[in-house]
Amino acid sequence: MGIAAHIARLRAVLGHELLLLPSVSVLPVDEAGRVLLVRHVGHDDGWGVLGGAVDVGESPAAAAVREAREEISADVQLVRLVDVLGGPDFEVSYPNGDRTAYVTAVYEARIIRGSPAPGDGELSELAWFTLGQLPGPQLSRFSRALLHTAGRL
Repeated sequence: MGIAAHIARLRAVLGHELLLLPSVSVLPVDEAGRVLLVRHVGHDDGWGVLGGAVDVGESPAAAAVREAREEISADVQLVRLVDVLGGPDFEVSYPNGDRTAYVTAVYEARIIRGSPAPGDGELSELAWFTLGQLPGPQLSRFSRALLHTAGRL
């Protein structure tokens, strides 16, 4: 999915300047305790987490369910709110030059319908990782900080 209309209007005024946005991060966990991580198209900073910006008029929980459906073509049930995070580790520079500082509500979830697969063109790859495997793969700064705070690293 592309950029939301309200963010596009802000970008038209602010250009690539740092923009603070509310967002969600979703950590699908399977029966074996593995967490689903993704690689984002156009990013070369390693494995990341599902998620995105909260739309105007949308609750964070609804945004988490929507983002999972869009990105991995599967429905999730939110299990719990893990934390709400922000700060320097949650700033992202996009390939087009846009800079965003996210305040993200982190949800643990489980897949209730569908088989995860890249869905909306934002992802190039996804994979399940056990707790023991997580320190191994290259993780984005955002994901490393999030997984550390969530007790997964």
